[in-house]
Amino acid sequence: MAGLLEGKVTLVTGGASGIGRATALACAREGAKLIIADLQEEGGQHTVHLITEKGGDASFVQTDVTHATEVEALISTAVARYGRLDCAHNNAGISGRGIAGDHRALTAEYPDARWHQVIAINLTGVWLCMKFELQQMLTQGGGAIVNTASAAGLVGLVGNAAYVASKHGVVGLTKTAAVEYAKQGIRVNCVCPGYIQTPMTVPGMQDPDHMARMVTSEPVGRMGNPEEVAEAVVWLCSDAASFVTGHTMAVDGGYVAQ
Repeated sequence: MAGLLEGKVTLVTGGASGIGRATALACAREGAKLIIADLQEEGGQHTVHLITEKGGDASFVQTDVTHATEVEALISTAVARYGRLDCAHNNAGISGRGIAGDHRALTAEYPDARWHQVIAINLTGVWLCMKFELQQMLTQGGGAIVNTASAAGLVGLVGNAAYVASKHGVVGLTKTAAVEYAKQGIRVNCVCPGYIQTPMTVPGMQDPDHMARMVTSEPVGRMGNPEEVAEAVVWLCSDAASFVTGHTMAVDGGYVAQ
């Protein structure tokens, strides 16, 4: 039986670990050919290895999504290798932590440098990826894009202004592009993960009190797994979601429903 993404050329940014790696593996399982992009070469190459050792087709391109020239080269590489780009998961991102001794800072005290870094990666990086993905998809007559936003893109989060702003921006970009390109056969959606066990959440998990708050904030009583987000991405990329565009899919254990 053919997989949901059989033969589709799929790009995953931030594919060296976490949600990106889980999505790449799920896409490969469903028959996709993968381009893995990340700044972290070792992790990205390991993702490729996990795919190819099971007979899949994947390659890695080291990419800084904040630089337009690198993103354009990434898309060109994907098309040069496979001839087209059917699906893209724009997932590369960072948290707003790592400030003021790893403590969160209220908006008036939020460091300028960290603000610009978070916005550059989480928001500008997604826009740059979309820009060149859309250009390619327009030439070939369609495609599907899934952006990683966050539950923090749907609600406020005390002490993390840049992250919340960036993820709200991703939701807005998703909706705008969805209506702009719907008639050209390009679907654009986003997933909004809640607290997921990934390298990004490891610092918080090392603090028992913070870990307890993360768990108790989820109505299901636990954190999510990267694979649970990956399954949503695969479906949104697939033809099974052919009438779904402009959607913000919360994969959050009920967090934003409270």
